[in-house]
Amino acid sequence: MKSQKSKVKSKKPDTKKKKVKKTKKTEASSRQPPAVSKRTSPAKQDSLKKKPSKKSSISSMEGLLAQTGHKIKTLKKGDNVKATITDKARRVVFFDVGVKTEGILASREREYIADFLKTLKVGDQVKARVVLPENEKGQILLSLRGAASDWKWGLFEKFLKSGEAVEVRGLDVTRGGMIARFMDMRGFIPASQFGRQHLGKLKNLYNKLFKVKIIEVDREKNRLIFSEKQVSEAEMLKKQEEALSKIKVGGTYEGVVSGVMSFGLFIRVAVNSRQQTTKKKIEKKKKKEKADDKKETKKEKEGKKGPYLEGLVHISEISWEKVDNLPKLYKTGQKAKVKVIGIEEGTGKLTLSIKRLKPDPWEELVKDFKKGAKVKGEITRLAGFGAFIRLKAGVEGLIHISKIPADRDMKVGDEVEVYVESLDKKQRRISLGLVLKEKPVGYK
Repeated sequence: MKSQKSKVKSKKPDTKKKKVKKTKKTEASSRQPPAVSKRTSPAKQDSLKKKPSKKSSISSMEGLLAQTGHKIKTLKKGDNVKATITDKARRVVFFDVGVKTEGILASREREYIADFLKTLKVGDQVKARVVLPENEKGQILLSLRGAASDWKWGLFEKFLKSGEAVEVRGLDVTRGGMIARFMDMRGFIPASQFGRQHLGKLKNLYNKLFKVKIIEVDREKNRLIFSEKQVSEAEMLKKQEEALSKIKVGGTYEGVVSGVMSFGLFIRVAVNSRQQTTKKKIEKKKKKEKADDKKETKKEKEGKKGPYLEGLVHISEISWEKVDNLPKLYKTGQKAKVKVIGIEEGTGKLTLSIKRLKPDPWEELVKDFKKGAKVKGEITRLAGFGAFIRLKAGVEGLIHISKIPADRDMKVGDEVEVYVESLDKKQRRISLGLVLKEKPVGYK
């Protein structure tokens, strides 16, 4: 009986497994889309079937844009764009930059690019930079500073090639010349590039308009150089080419300081002012005395002096002695006698010297100073390696620190007695030693 009961029990259906199968069917059925009710109209049934989801609508938009090849353009600060002028009013300029929003010129730009704006008209296309992608009115703020700068530098190059005179306004007067403004750009006029009537009177040109010519344009260095004398002395400059053939290297001439710089002096040399021999000087004086009563016009006097040429005296050619501060020694308009030591090819500029009008002190030094000779000199400066002694104008010698006793007090301005240890004429060096009354201990 027990075995039969167990058999009966084993034949009972497994209700748990069937329940699991039912749950799977229900899950599968829940994933299927809801069935369309038979009561809905056919049109509504089609619309429900065809209605796209959000993802499908987005993908279809991207697909449409991909098919047409159109891209949505967005701008950000600093972008460079091509802008076409659509409207130009007194205070506002409108641009089309290829987006749905119009662009306008930033108000602070108008003053800087005023000259450039005058050349533009409706329909012109220019390069612009985005200053602000969107202001409070939804407009794009643009800057034309770069385009205006390109236009100005191009114009400067044009004036440089053509030689056309332009009008500038004088600003600050500096040591070497004057700063002038042209089209809201600052340029420099060296003192040597002013006419004779302005020498020493540059302050009179402050805030005044006058004509100049552009002689140098360098955009990379932001350099613009003008010349006033190429306008006021145009005829004189033409004659300078002929005058160069009359200038002789080694000749001595009278000149006037036209500019004082830290590196040297600019001298305006009168070509016909070459120094004459003693006999000619005497004859010239006699003729001058006879002509004292005769009056001459300014033009006649200038005609007798002849054309002028510009030259530079480098600071190393000022004196045989060391020169530290040129503005203290020379002033603009001061007369100066110079010697021509070279002519620069191409420009015709003269290389001048003042010190070579006097004999070289080193030539005489070799005759007077021999090895072992005792001389007196003045201490001019002290250094860590020794003391410099001035023996005569333009000549200094050195006492090495090893030759100075430790108990010897050396002061600038003191006179000392020294002897020549060695002399090198080519290197212009003299080694000196102190003349001692008593030989100190440890002295070598």
